Amino acid sequence: MPRAEFVPLSTYRELPEEEMRRSAHAFLETMRRRRTVREFSDRPVPRGVVEDCLLAAGTAPNGANRQPWRFVVISDPAIKAKIRTEAEIEEKEFYSGKAPPEWIEALEHLGTDEHKPFLERAPWLIAIFAESYEVLADGTKAKNYYVTESVGIATGMLITALHHAGLVTLTHTPSPMKFLNGLLGRPSNERPFLILVVGYPDEGATVPDITKKPIEDIAIFVE
Repeated sequence: MPRAEFVPLSTYRELPEEEMRRSAHAFLETMRRRRTVREFSDRPVPRGVVEDCLLAAGTAPNGANRQPWRFVVISDPAIKAKIRTEAEIEEKEFYSGKAPPEWIEALEHLGTDEHKPFLERAPWLIAIFAESYEVLADGTKAKNYYVTESVGIATGMLITALHHAGLVTLTHTPSPMKFLNGLLGRPSNERPFLILVVGYPDEGATVPDITKKPIEDIAIFVE
């Protein structure tokens, strides 16, 4: 592979310290309003908004700039119905004994079960795939690196972008998710990572009354 050409860093914008503090705190307050939602409205969301959020996700740092993510964006009602059917089959097995008791116990306070109506009702589903290797034009394989880490970072940025745009999301991970490859025509070098449900909250939507850990429980400063 030819060596990359290096150009001056022209996009960085340094902020005065006071503005930096205000910006960081304002972003914190924005993200504190983010909640995972399971009750979605069927109101349409413009495709252009989703495209911009996907492009934002595509700016994520990743191993060797291989960009090993693939986003399959679904609004087709028939495809969404098939995804719900397949996902609920897997989820029923999960809640009926496939999952260890401690896992079910950990989920119990959230009230989740095998029924996933949001997979049909929300205007958009984004099936996120992690590409283990790329098939080049000549048929050879080019290995990707730090795939899970890269796709995880991009997914987090996508969730953040969608929240910033005024939408809500739900990360859904039926296990196993291999049915998505066949249903969406994805090749074997792509592994389903998760389904991101995207839209507006339904009128009267509720969320669990939970809290997040304080700074002293999530960070250690070595100064």
